[in-house]
Amino acid sequence: MSKRLTCDVVVVGAGMAGAACALYATRAGLDVTVVDRGPVAGGTTGAGEGNILVSDKEPGPELDLALLSGRLWAELGAEFGKSVEYEAKGGVVVATSPSGLTALERFADGQRAAGVTAQPVAPDALYDLEPHLAPGLPGAVHYPQDSQVMPALAAAHLLKASGARLRTGRTVTDILRTPGGAVRGVRTDGGDLHAPAVVNAAGTWGAALAALAGVDLPVLPRRGFVLVTEPLPRMVHHKVYAADYVADVASDSAALQTSPVVEGTAAGPVLIGASRERVGFDRSFSLPAVRALAAGATRLFPFLERVRAMRAYLGFRPYMPDHLPAIGPDPRVPGLHHACGHEGAGIGLATGTGQLIAQALTEKAPDLDLTPFRPDRFGGQDV
Repeated sequence: MSKRLTCDVVVVGAGMAGAACALYATRAGLDVTVVDRGPVAGGTTGAGEGNILVSDKEPGPELDLALLSGRLWAELGAEFGKSVEYEAKGGVVVATSPSGLTALERFADGQRAAGVTAQPVAPDALYDLEPHLAPGLPGAVHYPQDSQVMPALAAAHLLKASGARLRTGRTVTDILRTPGGAVRGVRTDGGDLHAPAVVNAAGTWGAALAALAGVDLPVLPRRGFVLVTEPLPRMVHHKVYAADYVADVASDSAALQTSPVVEGTAAGPVLIGASRERVGFDRSFSLPAVRALAAGATRLFPFLERVRAMRAYLGFRPYMPDHLPAIGPDPRVPGLHHACGHEGAGIGLATGTGQLIAQALTEKAPDLDLTPFRPDRFGGQDV
């Protein structure tokens, strides 16, 4: 006979989104169990840079979620301190041409109207912010609300603080349903977990979990590489990226795209991204992608030409066709909630997502309108 455990909520996924859902659900008074087939932060979270950004988001639902999440991250940063390597260091988006600066300033104007602090930076002031940038850049925009955490540490600390039961190394093989079709828990290869609510926080694998419940959720993997340098004194003080990064994030292309993103870390190494391509779950090393990352980074920061890259790693961003995550209850399956599909913004958006999920689970008024994030918005048929 299989072992059974009963609780209020089963969260599937022990990455950043699952950890945040567990934290806010337990703080709302719910009894939570988190299950994952691997270790904590063993998927996309462990391959992330830890970005908490408003700078790359245009006005709309995702920016609203980012602003909410940023406020919550600041609270958690004060609570957990250095243990999660939270840094409110700000971001600097650099234009590499006069026409690019014009477009960037226009983009920032719209963000300011939506509540973002976006400060124009003249060429002479730019080098006060980042002295080691390449000479001759025409200007930038400074985003003091951007911040960073160490994602694996943050997920682990949030899960521990939640007090939720943690079941790692267990694969969910089915979503248990009542005769009426409502959720009654999950089946794992280590036994059944019974609960009237299940949260799909499986990230890039969210589509497969949704399919177990008989519904379609169009989450696709978008592969990305990160280069890690040897430890250095702090020479990059903000998250710094070229303005064309914003266009790459919003692109629907499946082809390889790279744009330079460079940031220092509390531990010393510099992280260099960002690449994007849709190649399924292919974990092959891509020399063209890594070379493009290195070339873009050295164009922004020439000193990096003399710095050794110690390693490169890859992860799969959970891409959705409209670049918005699925958050909230799924009307097709009572008791099923989704918290996935954040693409490359999952670390930053996790806190707001967790708060919204907790509010939905406890039938509280949500901080944001969940309509843009409805899991059934694509009109997909049950599977």
